[in-house]
Order: sequence, then C-alpha cells, then structure tokens
Amino acid sequence: MFDCGALARHYGGQCEVGGTDLRALIWTITAIGVVIAVTAATAQTYDSNYPVCLQVYAPEGGYIDCSYTSMPQCNATASGRGAQCSLNPYFAPCGRPPRR
Repeated sequence: MFDCGALARHYGGQCEVGGTDLRALIWTITAIGVVIAVTAATAQTYDSNYPVCLQVYAPEGGYIDCSYTSMPQCNATASGRGAQCSLNPYFAPCGRPPRR
C-alpha cells in the first residue's frame, strides 16, 4: 500500500492516492514504456550494405527498401508507382583500410 507521509501533510492530512489507482498508474506507465521500446527497436529500416533506398508511399502504409546498388536500378523499380529513390544515409561502403 502507498504511504502518504509528506503527501498527506501537504494536502492537510488527506491522502488522495488509493492502492488500486496507484497500481493502475504503474501498469499504464509500464505499458507505455514497453510500447516505446518495441517501436524504437523496429525503427531501423535502412540496410547499410546498399547505397540506394526506395521509399514507397501507400494509403495503408508505405515502406522503405534499401536493396539497390544504383539510382538507375532503383528508378526503374519506382517508375509508375508512388515511390521515390534516395541515397541511403547509413550506407557504409566496404573498402580497403587506410594505409599506415
């Protein structure tokens, strides 16, 4: 059970927080935290192995597909659709390490 302590002294001896209300508040905060954590975990949609991404727009929800090696290749796929191509901001080219 919640101990009013300073809260009761502050409000003139009356404690307004009940045990059931506090449990509901804790469960609500916990549920919101879980939803935020799961949403953040699925937010990464860019594949760092390919330099070009296709973003498709659709009424029921679009998506981003980063599996293209060039802009012409992506533009051919996007042609005639509600889509656009862009450079992948997370592309990490493989290359030789710098010379020492």
